[in-house]
Amino acid sequence: MAPASPDAKSSRMTYRFLGNSGLLVSKLSLGSWMEVSDKYTAEAWYEMMKLAFENGVNFFDNAEAYGGGLAEKYMGYAIRKGVAEGTWSREDLVITTKIFFGAQDFTSKAGPNAQGLSRKHIIEGTKAALKRLDQEYVDVLLCHRPEPFTPIEETVRAMNYVIDQGWAFYW
Repeated sequence: MAPASPDAKSSRMTYRFLGNSGLLVSKLSLGSWMEVSDKYTAEAWYEMMKLAFENGVNFFDNAEAYGGGLAEKYMGYAIRKGVAEGTWSREDLVITTKIFFGAQDFTSKAGPNAQGLSRKHIIEGTKAALKRLDQEYVDVLLCHRPEPFTPIEETVRAMNYVIDQGWAFYW
């Protein structure tokens, strides 16, 4: 049985442990995949995130490639605005982002190491994602897909390095 939220506002939501961790996440998450379009704004993202949070969602997903990095910028804006307005504290949220594809804007040519699961891209991609989010950390950093060319040991060492730096709590 999943623990219930202690917050009366979100009593309709159930929470589950994420994988083999003590981290409780809402049964539903709000993902930020988006196309690059004028209809998506930072303010619209804040309103969507606020509505989800008011209904018990604490789990918000992102990726460096979504919207060519724009989705992370919009989510970062929403996080900061929600904290500033007292809608939530950063500790109330579980923020994930994913590394693999890079954050090229689909019109520029990325360098040969700007994607994948090499140590170089994991570290540089994580730092770039945190800059776009304007956050000190994400709760969970995920590998967006398997990568057949990089030895798994290299990927594991890089992900552990990210944890050791405090840029993510889990991977």
